[in-house]
Amino acid sequence: MIKYILRFGFITALLTTGILPAMAADITLSGSTTVQKRVLEPAAEAIQAATGVKVRVRGTSSGKGFKEILDGKAMASIASSPLASLLSKYKVEDDGTYQEHVITRDVIVPIVHPANSVSELTFQQLSDINTGKITNWKDVGGPDMKIVVITSSKGSATRSVFQKLVMKKQPYLKGAREVKSTRKEVDLVSKFKGGLGAVSQGFVDANPGKVNVVKTGEISRPLCVITKGNPDSELGKVIAYLKTDQAKKHFK
Repeated sequence: MIKYILRFGFITALLTTGILPAMAADITLSGSTTVQKRVLEPAAEAIQAATGVKVRVRGTSSGKGFKEILDGKAMASIASSPLASLLSKYKVEDDGTYQEHVITRDVIVPIVHPANSVSELTFQQLSDINTGKITNWKDVGGPDMKIVVITSSKGSATRSVFQKLVMKKQPYLKGAREVKSTRKEVDLVSKFKGGLGAVSQGFVDANPGKVNVVKTGEISRPLCVITKGNPDSELGKVIAYLKTDQAKKHFK
């Protein structure tokens, strides 16, 4: 017992004098896979070095992450859609309870197979394709080939933003292929010559040559951390750091 007390006192003394490093705080954030793969995971080591906070990430979707806050399971989440859209989705009044901390902005781009000659589409054409009104690439200046619409799952913020800004909230055609993540969407479009998807520009940049970007109007959205009330001190440090130019050097 005396030995235990002496050892405990010795270790405590080392910690308080700075001879041994204090253990890093540990927080977990769930939600957007775009924020996960483009922001938090690439910057993980830099975040811990700058703030002393280790951030663990569970990539689910922006909607599922925010739902955890609403259900009282978390005080914060990560999202790639505006807070206003999430509040509207879950029919929650915007009374200031929930805060949006924008880290950076992201651009969503339509993607096709590298063999597809189509290089530009209007919002109307994209809408008509994704709703099933246009089913062959020849109708938009491409090859005589069936269009395969590929999209993220219904909880995806990328899908929600694209559906709102481009499709004017119209539903996807029934035959659209749904995938669980943006990375899988890129993979599937690269396998189907007639494939069409819509993903974050960052995922295209991370997979050079795998798919082609189709030129269209800008589809922009925020990448953010959402909190219930003010963030606690540890998360506050992380958010403040992520907004710096130094942190942005690590983003994908």
